[in-house]
Amino acid sequence: MKEGKTALFTRKMKKTHTILLPRMLEYQSPFLKAAFEGSGYRFDIMQGNRQLKQKALRYINNDFCYPGILILGQVLDELESGRYPLDRIAFMEPQTGGACRAGNYYYTIIRTLEKYGQPQIPVISLNYKGQEKHPGFRITLPLLLSAVTAVCYGDLVMSLCQQVRPYECVKGDTERLKERLEKELAEQIRHHRNLTGEGRRKMYRYILDAFAHIPVRGGRKRRVGVTGEIYMKFCSLGNHGLEHFLEERGCECVMGGFVNYAIYCMDSERRIHLMNCGGKTLLKGYGFLVAYLEHVQGELYGEVARHGRFDIDHPFSEVKKRAEDTVGVDCITGDGWLVAGEAASAIDRGCGNVLILHPFGCLVSHVSSRGILKTLRKHYPGINIQTIEYDYDSSDTLLESRILMGLG
Repeated sequence: MKEGKTALFTRKMKKTHTILLPRMLEYQSPFLKAAFEGSGYRFDIMQGNRQLKQKALRYINNDFCYPGILILGQVLDELESGRYPLDRIAFMEPQTGGACRAGNYYYTIIRTLEKYGQPQIPVISLNYKGQEKHPGFRITLPLLLSAVTAVCYGDLVMSLCQQVRPYECVKGDTERLKERLEKELAEQIRHHRNLTGEGRRKMYRYILDAFAHIPVRGGRKRRVGVTGEIYMKFCSLGNHGLEHFLEERGCECVMGGFVNYAIYCMDSERRIHLMNCGGKTLLKGYGFLVAYLEHVQGELYGEVARHGRFDIDHPFSEVKKRAEDTVGVDCITGDGWLVAGEAASAIDRGCGNVLILHPFGCLVSHVSSRGILKTLRKHYPGINIQTIEYDYDSSDTLLESRILMGLG
């Protein structure tokens, strides 16, 4: 590679290089891995641990946002781990754009690789705008269908694990079922089976029946809604194992799914395009994607409702409606109104406590999290709503005390 040029992921590399994605979506990642493998890519999720900050802070300033520190730390951890030859890997960084430092992660990783002495390692930007193209990677229709199915499976498994695990009679039953389903469903995705229509609905029913057969105790534990910045919410590396912490203290964790976030991103782009008086063709394209994802979500939620044993997050249109009285749906910077909508949705699902997570160094998340507290508390008197900030310098004791205060 010539000096000053970014390394490209070429067509030949598709057969020889393993693409490494940061650890982020705990429940969805095994299925997303299968989706990429089904399209012919060698793919894996970065491992990482909670001791990543020291590695990252050797290359970036200490006021970089916490998710960025964790992601860069994972990259450096992989370079040092020896899991893969350094001339046979590429990194992938998801990007949604907007007023977020995440838009800088892509180039931060590239510059760090240069400083580390490995500038030949390609960095792929995973985005829906076609930016930072690489000749060896493209999003095809089969990959898109597989990824949508993967996210739906992940959302459903996440919701059912959170509803069953706190009540299981035999400790570990839920986790063992989760691991079995991950293998079975990943294999189907890898071979492009049951990706649409009745096939996918059949698999939803299969998952629901499997969880319904786990023996559980009666009674109802305290339900705690968890929302906030996307990385902090979904990644146990970012939230320091919050879901496990809550379950150990006799609580049931309630989270909205990733599908709602995906629709929120498309809907926000449509709204921005409309406000900028953009062309009708792209506007219709965004509208089609929103409608398609809402249809897919409706299939999933419909099967959960028909099964009758479990509940699941409210659909996108209802979450959006719940945000209108708190912040307004024109608040689309970062996670925007979605945080308020998910908090209200969790309360409507029976949560007497809501934790809103946000990372150090993210002004957008602070505005979306703390800026809505007064109005949320006014609308929902008697509900304990707290924000929890995650910082690489915060001790577990301090974080846990804040969480316990949020539980009242």
